[in-house]
Amino acid sequence: MTTDAFCELLQTSIPHVRAYARSLTRNVDSADDLVQDTLVRAWSAREQFTMGTNFKAWVFTILRNRFLDQRRRDREVRERLDDIPDEKRVVAPSQEVVVQFDDMARAFWRLSPHHREILMLVGANGLSYEEAAVVIGCAVGTVRSRLSRARSELQSVLERHDDRVPVRGKRQKGAEEFLRLLKVA
Repeated sequence: MTTDAFCELLQTSIPHVRAYARSLTRNVDSADDLVQDTLVRAWSAREQFTMGTNFKAWVFTILRNRFLDQRRRDREVRERLDDIPDEKRVVAPSQEVVVQFDDMARAFWRLSPHHREILMLVGANGLSYEEAAVVIGCAVGTVRSRLSRARSELQSVLERHDDRVPVRGKRQKGAEEFLRLLKVA
């Protein structure tokens, strides 16, 4: 593969890599650092990429491995969620669809990290079960069962809070954070 072709693939994957990094780190600055590190590592390992395979899955695997390495390294130095300053508040929605999306986003943040990850890979980033299995490093059956449990858990959380009066505490994440996570560019 030529350098220009690899560069084109890398540039095309950046929005997806950024969204996946944000879903893992839940912090824009940390995600940007992780993306930069991932892109540098992908560039350094460009000779290892096999033409004809899924480039996005290959880059996602590099990103996930780097994220896990950083988490192992930083186990002792964790920042408490309560110490992280709030960003802009979400304006109260005036349409039912906006309220429903906000409720869904809040329910998403209540899911376990494994369930958020699989929903992001398969749902938001559009990877196939096989591609997600490669990124996560597990069997396709595990991806299917995690996805099924994640969807069930999300539905359950949404049904429990279907009274449209969810607790919207100061530290809860909602639609704004969810959209920031998926933001491309």
